[in-house]
Amino acid sequence: MNILIAEDDAGRRCLLERLLAQAGYHVLAAKDGIEALALLRGENAPCLAILDWRMPGMDGTEVCRAIRADRRKFFQYIILVSASADVGDVVSGLAAGAHDHLAKPWDDRELLARVQVGERFVNLHNELVEAREALRFQAMHDALTGLLNRAALSTVLVRELERSSRERSQMSVVLLDLDHFKAINDSHGHPVGDAVLREVASRLRRGLRAYDDAARYGGEEFLLVLPSCDRSEAALVAERVRLSMSSEAVNAIDQNLFVSVSAGVATTVAARARRKSWCAPPIRRSIAPSALVAIACASPSPTTS
Repeated sequence: MNILIAEDDAGRRCLLERLLAQAGYHVLAAKDGIEALALLRGENAPCLAILDWRMPGMDGTEVCRAIRADRRKFFQYIILVSASADVGDVVSGLAAGAHDHLAKPWDDRELLARVQVGERFVNLHNELVEAREALRFQAMHDALTGLLNRAALSTVLVRELERSSRERSQMSVVLLDLDHFKAINDSHGHPVGDAVLREVASRLRRGLRAYDDAARYGGEEFLLVLPSCDRSEAALVAERVRLSMSSEAVNAIDQNLFVSVSAGVATTVAARARRKSWCAPPIRRSIAPSALVAIACASPSPTTS
């Protein structure tokens, strides 16, 4: 773990560096508050800091306030060190954003114990963040394919329609349906069908731009959201996806299966992009999506009861 020491006294700074290095920590040192703040805000910033209260440039409490004002997601545990053990000073330091206070002169054993407490806090925080992000991913993605789920798709569509209206640009969606997918499940079993869906999702991701989105719309239906994409460009995307599915067999649990998709395209009208309903001809199998291009038409504003 990286630890920052901010201490203007060179002798005490060297003693701290040696003590923490012997305990197995990687130490960064700053001689004043301004340098300490720059290190705490920089790349590969330390997640634990020991700050002297009285320093040139900025004192320890000012550094604490500046870090807390940044409201960054990156967690940093701060131990404030001062010559005063006055309760008022301790409360003032904690109110400024420090997590702990240590009075000078310190006992090396106590300092290391407090550092270890801070390390546990940092590790626990990181574990909670990882768990939260995992739950967020699960809430927004389909468990089988890893693509966006219906709930996340609704959010993406609202966001991109608003962007399209604001920027007066076109956006398109492509609806894809795997042909005869039920026959695959019936003939080869659901595990093979699941493997086919996962491979289809993988091929979809490889064929999209970084800012496009792909979602599992239904059992064997997928929806692509293509910002800043007119209907002719969207038709090309749909055709490229269609060919990527049919041109190479899907290896599903040691079985090579050829799958095909039918595709339909809908596009907004740039000047009237907000609150659109998507209108497209019926999707038919084994035809190129260029014949399925449609323009979204305006729908009445939704009413509320």
